[in-house]
Amino acid sequence: MSKRVIDRDRCAAALTAGWLHVRGLAVAWTIAVVVLAGAAPVMAADDATAKRVPDSRTEMQLSFAPVVRAAAPAVVNIYTRRTVVVQQRSPFFDDPFFRRFFGDRMGLGRPSERVQNSLGSGVIVDGRGFVVTNNHVIDGAEQITVVLNDRREFPAEVVRLDAQTDLAVLKIDPEGAELPALTFGDSDAVEVGDLVLAIGNPFGVGQTVTSGIVSALARTMVGVSDFQSFIQTDAAINPGNSGGALVTLDGRVVGINTAIFSRSGGSNGIGFAIPATLVRTVVQAAIEGRPVARPWLGARGQPVTADIAESLGLPRPSGVVVSHVHPEGPAAGVLKRGDVILEIGGRVVDDPRALRFRLAAAGIGGDTEVTIWRDGRRQTVSLPLVAAPETVARDEREISGANPLAGAKIANLSPALAEELGLDGFEEGVIVIDIARGSPAAAIGLRPGDMIVAINGAKLSRAADVVSRLAAVQGERRWRLTLRREGRELTLELVR
Repeated sequence: MSKRVIDRDRCAAALTAGWLHVRGLAVAWTIAVVVLAGAAPVMAADDATAKRVPDSRTEMQLSFAPVVRAAAPAVVNIYTRRTVVVQQRSPFFDDPFFRRFFGDRMGLGRPSERVQNSLGSGVIVDGRGFVVTNNHVIDGAEQITVVLNDRREFPAEVVRLDAQTDLAVLKIDPEGAELPALTFGDSDAVEVGDLVLAIGNPFGVGQTVTSGIVSALARTMVGVSDFQSFIQTDAAINPGNSGGALVTLDGRVVGINTAIFSRSGGSNGIGFAIPATLVRTVVQAAIEGRPVARPWLGARGQPVTADIAESLGLPRPSGVVVSHVHPEGPAAGVLKRGDVILEIGGRVVDDPRALRFRLAAAGIGGDTEVTIWRDGRRQTVSLPLVAAPETVARDEREISGANPLAGAKIANLSPALAEELGLDGFEEGVIVIDIARGSPAAAIGLRPGDMIVAINGAKLSRAADVVSRLAAVQGERRWRLTLRREGRELTLELVR
């Protein structure tokens, strides 16, 4: 057999593409040796991860189309209408000369109402017509319309609003027809680098699919909801994508797209999705018609710094070090001050936000294993998953009359109400839960979350005490209000 010179690179490329045919066993064997000698290491077929990058031209030509065909029909467009009040302004309002003589209210015309339309996305998660979306997509909406991928339109009613998770569940009536629905995947099994698709309705241009990878997990500094442990992706997410699906290549929903990091309003490749682990608990509660009850830890903690880790003998800074334990909480007798919570249900927690998310995702009922660092070693304890108790009736009251608190809505704070408001459940007393716009309470700077401690020197512990005290000092010209805000006491001196 005559000798032939074989170009190594051309040969490797030809074999990979599958079009080179060589006659003669010796030459074929030589080519195989050359190719294998220059090729990158290939993972074994029985590798546990079973994940690899494409290694042939054929694989590079693979398409996401089958996944999109299966998932897209269950992703819907959501259109909302609401009435907003607009304050008309004179063109001279910003002129310092006119403001000097006529004051800050110069040029303010009569308020007028106008209809505001907005859009978002949603995901059908049950063939009977249950749709999950973001709370901020439909918050305040007077009319909600769900438009399917096949252009069918349905009016929707709100089944559940959960501002803490920024999730909402809607219901449409398919009139007996079975709607296409997506199933939830295991968002805890998602890894950084996994391919994902974002499906939604950005800018109202129509259903759009973008692809990317999971960029990061357990992002807690996003500030969109109380339970922060978001999936970060570089799949393009834009305004209108909110409430849409983040799906893996098996066609399962692992997240609900909810926010982007952007200075321009467009996609910068940093988008965030609420993990399916948390979404599932809200959806199931809504479908079953029960309230969303979340486990109460009954303990307060802080992130473990490098100094704390060194002092406790931890190998690295990780977890939440317990600083206080509520005497009546589920953690009493299980955790103690100085313990470091490392894992909840086998899932790592790095800070208090991740701890709160893991508890919320666990749901009520039974126990969960908590891995802690105590006495210089890892230990496992069992924590009961119970809801926070309402130790005192909340007794919500709206303040009215000629007093500086008029327009405030107050209630008795209990661990249950504290959980609903995203507080730690250790505080007691009277809390402000809402403020009417333009009210005296708003004018003096009162905020939701403020604790009313005293009025004119008289200490207050219940909402009924506040009402009684306001009636007693009704005729006084001077008011002295003592508030507690974010751990600090504030005193307001007011003169009628």
